Amino acid sequence: MKDWWQTVFPKGRQSLIISDTKGYPVQIAYGEKGTGKPLILLHGMGNWSYNWRRSIAPLSKYFRVICFDAKGYGFSEKPVSRREDNGHQITELARIIQELCDEPPVIVAESLGGLVALSFAQDYPDLIGRLVVVNVPIFAETLPHWAMWILAQTPLEIIQTIDSLRLAYLFAPLFREIMAIERRRVLFNPSVLTQEDIYWIAYPFTEIPGTLVKVAEELQIAAREIEHWQTQKPNMLTKIQSNLSGIHCPTLVLWGEQDNWFPASHGEKLYRCLPNAKLQILPNCYHDAAIGSSEELNTAIINFLEETNFL
Repeated sequence: MKDWWQTVFPKGRQSLIISDTKGYPVQIAYGEKGTGKPLILLHGMGNWSYNWRRSIAPLSKYFRVICFDAKGYGFSEKPVSRREDNGHQITELARIIQELCDEPPVIVAESLGGLVALSFAQDYPDLIGRLVVVNVPIFAETLPHWAMWILAQTPLEIIQTIDSLRLAYLFAPLFREIMAIERRRVLFNPSVLTQEDIYWIAYPFTEIPGTLVKVAEELQIAAREIEHWQTQKPNMLTKIQSNLSGIHCPTLVLWGEQDNWFPASHGEKLYRCLPNAKLQILPNCYHDAAIGSSEELNTAIINFLEETNFL
């Protein structure tokens, strides 16, 4: 099967070295296509750059589209020997932008990536030009999927053993079939997901050691955040919620009308908390808008950037 990076990006998969929050060098995989103002595509939990495959070409007609795998995901480095600090993604996003962009970019972010982007806009207002967030777990009260809950409750030592034995690789056909079933459940029209899609969605888990461990670690951090929010202990979720009024860059909130993980009412609530925002509900759209409603999503992004004089 053709290498996805080589097929999509003129220079294929490129790499960038940044310092993570602990000061260690880490290699980030990314691709870019198009010219003009920079536009960053930020994926969600358990995904990688491939989830933006239906947006890269359409948006690259207007922008220099940069698509990267966050540390621990996809083809980026997975430093399994050290534990992550909560909020590490925000600092790492800033360092990636500082390396790759010569002006504040548009950030388009889905799901957990949207939560990172909201916090980033609060902490680094000078590094963001426009913000688009899609189906964000900003008011989530629980992890939305049973597999997430299982990974969040399983000791990392057990996950590391499963990963080191390469069980996902050994049982790759079964793993892909389970993933296909679950990914189709977050799509309004499940038939849009092809067998090639399933192969690439599952690829980091079946082929790249360390992926399962890092995703489990991120889920455990997310579960602790939700628990601390519920018990009113200090947590990042409350911090982000409390400072939404401080995000002044033009922001587009996109939400699937039938999102089966985070309801559209969360999108309406988020919109009301932001001082310079527009809300657009995507009809016939579940949680995975980047795949299930890509045409509508791309059009909404382009229209928003035209309206806010970024094109």
